[in-house]
Amino acid sequence: MIELRVWHGKDPQEERWGCPIRDKWGLQPHQQMSFALEEKLAFTATATGTYKAAALVASKWGCQVDDSVMHALVQRLGNQAEVQTQQRLKRPPQESQPERRASELAVLMVDGWQVRFRGAGWGKQRTKQERVEWHELKTGVFYLHEQAGRTETGRGILAEKRVVCWQGQPMEFGERLHWEALRGGMARAKETLVLADGGPWIWNLKSNRWSKARELLDFYHGAEHLWKLGRAVQKNDEAQTKAEGEARLHQLRHGPQQAVLAEIASLKAAAGTAGKVVRTEKNYFAGQAGRMNYEEIANRGWPIGSGAVEAACRQGQCRFKRPGQFWTEFGLRSLCALKGARDNDHWDHLWAEN
Repeated sequence: MIELRVWHGKDPQEERWGCPIRDKWGLQPHQQMSFALEEKLAFTATATGTYKAAALVASKWGCQVDDSVMHALVQRLGNQAEVQTQQRLKRPPQESQPERRASELAVLMVDGWQVRFRGAGWGKQRTKQERVEWHELKTGVFYLHEQAGRTETGRGILAEKRVVCWQGQPMEFGERLHWEALRGGMARAKETLVLADGGPWIWNLKSNRWSKARELLDFYHGAEHLWKLGRAVQKNDEAQTKAEGEARLHQLRHGPQQAVLAEIASLKAAAGTAGKVVRTEKNYFAGQAGRMNYEEIANRGWPIGSGAVEAACRQGQCRFKRPGQFWTEFGLRSLCALKGARDNDHWDHLWAEN
């Protein structure tokens, strides 16, 4: 419960009755926002980097509002968007374009990144509790393979996609991503490919939610671990590390990858820090061996990199991980829900019931 006490009364200079804080917020006596103004302000809040920036942009198209008004509006509409999402999850999704022919491949990309939260000790001068906590924001992207293309400069682009963010448990995240994927046409795709890094929770989710889908470790992550292993084996010999690393990387990508994996499995781990790295990386490649058939996947014209979800994570970080941003669970969830409604074509439903 928050009690707000503000000055109101008769202005001694202008001799009119009013409330200064309502004037600052741009609200006249008994005035409320129209649905059209709510929609414009909410859209601006999801398309800018901060609430203050959203208020500045709004002032340029003729609406003087305080950033606190933007914040309150996002929390109210975001909570409404989350309630609508929970209601949708109880119903089977209807494919958005059922007239479209079945796709050869449906692609799911999954990743996660850390966002700053206000901890239990936030705002306290003396406390043993953490003032700042880090929580993972899980992010997933779904698209059909024929929706992927390239611009004239060679940059990858998706004509249509579904993007889901969730700060809760992996299974809850999987339910939301699965619902949007079915709406995007996954059920009629001939094959499904799950592309991700080596996070155990991702592959556990895949086994639980998309058990028949094919698995592929993102090639960039595999290459990172291959270089790390090479530096530990060769230690200070940079020239030999580069030569052998490039040869292994080429073989991993173009095949046969079994030869590289067999070579890694046969490596001897010496004592010390380097040996510990070798043992760790050997275990990594042994666990991911079944997800490294890059030659076959690439020859079919399918993706071997998870750039789409990496880009989605980066865009999320540009909004939710800016300097000085520390979130509450409700605040982050509200903005995520509102942004998700915009990304996945649920935006107009926020005002349809009014």
